[in-house]
Amino acid sequence: MKILILRFSSIGDIVLCTPIIRACKKQLNAEVHFLTKSKYKNVLEANPNVDNLILFDKNIEEVKSRLIENNYDVILDLHNNLRSFYIKKWLKKPFGKFPKLNIQKWILVNTKINRLPNIHIVDRYFQAAEGLLKIKNDNDGLDYFIPENQNVNLDLLLETKNITGHYACLVLGATYQTKKIPKFLAIEIIHKSPLPVILIGGPEEFDVGNEISMECKNVINACGKYKLNQSASIIEQSSLVITGDTGMMHIASAFKKPIIMIWGNTVPEFGMGPYLTQAYHFEVENLKCRPCSKIGYHECPKKHFKCMHNQNVDLINQKMNALIQQIPSI
Repeated sequence: MKILILRFSSIGDIVLCTPIIRACKKQLNAEVHFLTKSKYKNVLEANPNVDNLILFDKNIEEVKSRLIENNYDVILDLHNNLRSFYIKKWLKKPFGKFPKLNIQKWILVNTKINRLPNIHIVDRYFQAAEGLLKIKNDNDGLDYFIPENQNVNLDLLLETKNITGHYACLVLGATYQTKKIPKFLAIEIIHKSPLPVILIGGPEEFDVGNEISMECKNVINACGKYKLNQSASIIEQSSLVITGDTGMMHIASAFKKPIIMIWGNTVPEFGMGPYLTQAYHFEVENLKCRPCSKIGYHECPKKHFKCMHNQNVDLINQKMNALIQQIPSI
């Protein structure tokens, strides 16, 4: 059986597809093809459950003839948008699509009334296969595979601050500003952290990372210095991860890392939080403006950013200590 899986963005969303990819491969011994944008190649390039990673840059027309030639048996549409509609129309094969629940999300964002089912998006992805494929969620969690040549040897990096052994990873990067842990909050958390901290993010977080490292001891700024899989390697070698609603959070979940999850403008009810890993969730309750978006904004629409400014740092520190006490050799 040859199966085509569709998911065009983002890093986190693609990582969340890995349980159904694994199920198709392991339970059906299927030939699994995955279609996504070229910029997300690194997310799945080392995944042994993907037989063929098909990539396009801007327009799906780039791969139309190739998709038709592959003659798939089944399509699993895990994006469910106009682009995936055209692909299904071209291929004329049996397909399943997952419920996006956009109406329910709109209601929650605009009226604060929650009509969303209490189900993680991973399990909604599996709903796309119902009636088509005899697969089930094995509940082994998410997958993330790092090419061997992209693993980071941290010895020299840690020696710059005389750090040995365990460390926490704090994720500064995110697609939207309203999902990012802001500088002041990162500094407060690090000041009280029982572990040294490595900061990860993209080049756009390099300067704020330097500012944080100047304010705090036992902090290494790795923002902008490593590519995606190398940052994933830093997460894999960490003892716990502090993050907002980011793609790196899902990578941390894949490595079964304990997570301090700090929610900004989004909420756990959207069903996209840490999956099958130990996590403590921190969100400012009773904010009338929250959630303000199902995705995020480049700045707080209300200008006050209370969903991050009003976080309880003492409670965050307390839960960090509780997680650390469970780590062997600490």
